[in-house]
Amino acid sequence: MTKVFLVDDEIVIREGIRTSFPWEETDYSLVGEAPDGEIALPMIRDTNPDILITDIRMPFMDGMELCRLVRSQMPWIGIVILSGYDEFEYARQGIQLGVKEYLLKPISAEELKQALDRVSQLLQEERKNRERSESLRRRVETGSIFLRERLLSSLYDEDAAESDAEKTVRELRNMGISIQAAKYAVIDAAFSPVKTGYETLSDLAESSGGIVAASPCRTGARLLVMGDSDGDTEERAYAFASSSARDLERSGCTQIRISIGEIVDRPSEILKSLQTARHIRHSLANVENGETMIIGVREIGELPSEKKSLSMVNEAKFYLSQHYMEPNLMLQDVARAVNMSNSRFSTVFAQQSGRTFTEYLTGLRLNRAKELLRETEKKSTQIAFEVGYNDAHYFSYLFKKSFGMTPGEYRHSAETET
Repeated sequence: MTKVFLVDDEIVIREGIRTSFPWEETDYSLVGEAPDGEIALPMIRDTNPDILITDIRMPFMDGMELCRLVRSQMPWIGIVILSGYDEFEYARQGIQLGVKEYLLKPISAEELKQALDRVSQLLQEERKNRERSESLRRRVETGSIFLRERLLSSLYDEDAAESDAEKTVRELRNMGISIQAAKYAVIDAAFSPVKTGYETLSDLAESSGGIVAASPCRTGARLLVMGDSDGDTEERAYAFASSSARDLERSGCTQIRISIGEIVDRPSEILKSLQTARHIRHSLANVENGETMIIGVREIGELPSEKKSLSMVNEAKFYLSQHYMEPNLMLQDVARAVNMSNSRFSTVFAQQSGRTFTEYLTGLRLNRAKELLRETEKKSTQIAFEVGYNDAHYFSYLFKKSFGMTPGEYRHSAETET
């Protein structure tokens, strides 16, 4: 199933795409929507879509800025620009940002289906081309590939001196590979089977536009994440870790354990980041849990009991229980309340609760709506507002999607039972 996320400040446009497009009859699933880029960005990290559809002219954060940030942090997402303005400048900027499609409003369901099919096909072709290119490079340039991976692996050598790291950076640069950055973080990933998983993550790293470099290890892969600041590096690391888990599961891998090391400033400290990541992963190995696990250095506190992460999630859930009815409540509000970055909060919350933030908040609101439908005579439009939805049509859409019936049908069935 190909996951789609929609961003447009016009409720009518979002409702039209949401209700007129035959989602249930296609291989596409609408996993979320937002009225502007500022609200959308943490939700995109949370829902991890394959395709983003975004308007251009929006308040707070416009579509171009959203595209730039998604391209910077999650470049593997296919982007479709939806605009009511037929201006060449937008198309030109979109091309520079790797946008796959540029569509003009209004758009019919058939036009959207054709566009999604084209983007989906392009993403599949790009993935296959990367796989073929990687396979060809491995056959034709085995020595060069081996040298690159060996050089990257040398950054994690405990016996290497500080000068060796700088030498490695220079040698990689001479091969056309730049790992010069202001900040670094190492992702240590273990999975089975190792060969299949490493090929998957190597392919994902290739699609990152140079922000992640992969090298193999005995238990899986080590992924060097590069950023411009602590916050930027952390966002990229958690976004890549989340996408890594998704792609590893899609490729049939199991026993997935992904840990994120501390952020460091220099190539000579990359080993330090690996050591913290490896310590976390070894602690995860003691957890009897067949599910995929992702955890970062800031959650390591009291592993293997993971009390720190669990405490954070409980704090977040309590905050949500007090604020879920606020229509403008966003992931970043809750992340700020528990003193976490957006990506880290999104990852840890999903890991510990078994549901994404968006799924949990939606469930909280809709379950309260069910109570109000059963116990009061309030209209569904009023109930929608009371549980946090300004758009009654969107509330009805979510309710039916979740429970298989409209709010009115649910109320009638509840009355019949009593």
